[in-house]
Amino acid sequence: MELFYVSLLCLFILLVSLSFLFLFNNNKNKSTFSGGQLPPGNSGWAVIGESLEFLSTGWKGHPEKFIFDRISKYSSNVFKTHLLGEKTVVFCGASGNKFLFSNENKLVQPWWPSSVDKIFPSSTQTSSKEEAIKMRKMLPNFLKPEALQRYIGIMDHIAQRHFKSWENQEQVIVFPLAKLYTFWLACRLFISVEDPNHVAKLADPFDVLASGLISIPIDLPGTPFNRAIKASNFIRKELVQIIKQRKIDLAEGKVLPNQDILSHMLLTSDENGMFMHELDIADKILGLLIGGHDTASSACAFIVKYLAELPEIYEGVYKEQMEIAKSKVQGELLNWEDIQKMRYSWNVACEVLRLAPPLQGAFREALADFTFNGFSIPKGWKIYWSANSTHRNPEVFPEPLKFDPSRFEGRGPAPYTFVPFGGGPRMCPGKEYARLEILVFMHHLVKRFKWEKIIPDEKIVVNPMPIPAKGLPVKLYPHNKA
Repeated sequence: MELFYVSLLCLFILLVSLSFLFLFNNNKNKSTFSGGQLPPGNSGWAVIGESLEFLSTGWKGHPEKFIFDRISKYSSNVFKTHLLGEKTVVFCGASGNKFLFSNENKLVQPWWPSSVDKIFPSSTQTSSKEEAIKMRKMLPNFLKPEALQRYIGIMDHIAQRHFKSWENQEQVIVFPLAKLYTFWLACRLFISVEDPNHVAKLADPFDVLASGLISIPIDLPGTPFNRAIKASNFIRKELVQIIKQRKIDLAEGKVLPNQDILSHMLLTSDENGMFMHELDIADKILGLLIGGHDTASSACAFIVKYLAELPEIYEGVYKEQMEIAKSKVQGELLNWEDIQKMRYSWNVACEVLRLAPPLQGAFREALADFTFNGFSIPKGWKIYWSANSTHRNPEVFPEPLKFDPSRFEGRGPAPYTFVPFGGGPRMCPGKEYARLEILVFMHHLVKRFKWEKIIPDEKIVVNPMPIPAKGLPVKLYPHNKA
């Protein structure tokens, strides 16, 4: 931890130095837009803007502070800032979410910091945005609910194997185990890698990659960005070897063409009859593995946290899951009908996602000059929407810090207020996949254990997702009969 703070201090000194070097060029960072009134706000330091404060509030465990401080200061749900090297407007609240989600590919388009393109360099030299569009066309066949039904048994089987590592343990550290569970599932369902040793070989570099993915893109030894690039190169080499072997297995008929997403990518051509290069496939699988496990592992860890803190909520989940468990014969796996019975458990999971959304927000880019809430947004500016601007807003969710699963009964929250998976055309295509892996995790967890937190007031950090600072150690109390 000391090394982390030393590195952070060195990074800060470097960035301040760069700020002075570029001070006389700061005019290019000032808007020359004359088409109307810009939102209120501050661009912060030269070059680095307000990036350090934006990131540091997350490191301190309060990512919403950056947002709500500025809403209060400017008396506005729209404000300007300067993040990750870009002039940025932050949209807050349901109306901002609705506007952005409804104008996807009309007034705004997806945007990622330059760090993403550098970590995912496609061999076809197309942008991350174009690659994402291709992936969205390819994924529905695998991630729609009717297709996912056939994966529930596999998820159940892997969950049973996973929770064996919890058994006969007096205490465990939850977050790394949750990451192992979701990563194991992603490896099995996306690339048919199931061997625990092979999964473990890939898991650690994936953690490094995820931590540096949305970071200040300074490629110097020791920075999160530099470590992420090295980790992505290692994983990419491993994936290329898997891809080469899969080609051989497909040619020899050893695997089925519809076995997983990897086989589908290898056998599917584009509109011009061209097949993807191996490095293109590796980059896409890399992105899928990150999206397929990182956010869900955060959600699983926080479910453990809140169930430990709220015994009455635990009892409600336990009762529901045990009714399902008792309906199964020995050795029978969970199925779609069982998942549909987990209504209260999913309400609990949704309340966890409201209070600790893995996706804190996302960036867009203005395709043209437009006006919102009386303010003019120039073409080319970046736009950031924040989940916490509604999730923790007392006008949207009364007593926002209170854990209340009943918020999700009936019709649930108002549109555009509960956005852990985004919304509109850009809503996360893996939403239903995440629901299944989270519910299967909850089923096996409460069926086997009660538990208590070892560190009652453990700090939460956001990097880039919320995680317990010490990994959430808990003491386990196994039920007499699982």
